[in-house]
Amino acid sequence: MITGPQMRAARALLGIDQKTLAEAAGVSLPTIQRMEASEGNVRGVVDTLVKVVNALDAAGIELIGENSPSQGSGRGVRFKSAAGAPAAEPTEPRSTKRTTAGR
Repeated sequence: MITGPQMRAARALLGIDQKTLAEAAGVSLPTIQRMEASEGNVRGVVDTLVKVVNALDAAGIELIGENSPSQGSGRGVRFKSAAGAPAAEPTEPRSTKRTTAGR
């Protein structure tokens, strides 16, 4: 389903840390750490694996399986859209006015 290296690569693409992924997936930080430490297929409770895969999917990551149609032959990760990372939330523009306190 997913390997430890795929999880690490997916997080790197998203620019998030293990804690952020754990929160997004609704699992504990030690669970993410244990999953990422695996060099082969991640083993664990199916429900937990599904939560992590769904969190990555919701963030715009596609997991590429070993036999999936691709230019290469191995596993991998990529953004689901050609545009890359999902757009960041718009922020409110900062005011350019200077305020003077106490005048």
